[in-house]
Amino acid sequence: MGNELIPTTKIAVFRGRKIRKTLHKNEWFFSVVDVVAALTESENPRDYWYRMKVRVKSEEGAELSTFCRQLKLKSIDGKKYETDCANTESMFRIIQSIPSPKAEPFKRWLAKVGYERVQEIEDPELATKRTRALYKAKGYSDNWIEKRMRGIAVREELTDEWNKRGVKEDTEYAILTAEISKATFGLTPSQYKRLKGLKRENLRDHMNDLEQIFSMLGEAATTEITRNCDAQGFVESKHAAVEGGEVAGKARKDLESRTGKRIVSRENYLLEPQSRKALPGKDKE
Repeated sequence: MGNELIPTTKIAVFRGRKIRKTLHKNEWFFSVVDVVAALTESENPRDYWYRMKVRVKSEEGAELSTFCRQLKLKSIDGKKYETDCANTESMFRIIQSIPSPKAEPFKRWLAKVGYERVQEIEDPELATKRTRALYKAKGYSDNWIEKRMRGIAVREELTDEWNKRGVKEDTEYAILTAEISKATFGLTPSQYKRLKGLKRENLRDHMNDLEQIFSMLGEAATTEITRNCDAQGFVESKHAAVEGGEVAGKARKDLESRTGKRIVSRENYLLEPQSRKALPGKDKE
């Protein structure tokens, strides 16, 4: 779901336009530049946002930047950068300064997303149900969705363990994840995405059955080893990550030697739903 280095970072979609969002103090914050792009269709939304702040300050004496927080969001190059983000209330204020006929439908959409977050806090199962429904709507099979949801749970258990043991920084999560991936598949996540021809898309949303299974094995093994050796801090957690990935890597190599087939695949789900039946893990239709 979205970026998996930080489980709370996701992509929302408004009428086909991607809006990056992230949880901050248990509240959704949305990328202002992405909202500007969705409402104005500007070829350069960053420049539009800059000129808009200048105009509003000149005409109204208001500083729109005061409604924003600088939060890290993943960019198209796969790296995370400080980005102007606003919560639902502040985004409403910013939208008021955007002359666009799309503003009112977007306000309703934004309010709905915010309300759903409140519901999810009260009943966490709703988030899981919505995630399942989203994958189903995108054309994924029930079998694939079950593995994906289990993978999300395994990932969250690992990141929770890291957090309890003093791993806090985004870059540390990224490095630990890369170590598991390298030991499991021989590729870092960024290398894996290039192999599959992905850009901003979530890598695990484009893995077939076996790729998902070995990803889960690497992370589940890392969680177990981390607990068993009582790893503390980033350095010790990194050693555990390498060892956990090696467990999955050995299992992958063993299966490849027995079947004569590579597990790492170029296949991805950037296909029309009717074409996905050719991909591993798709139910027969």
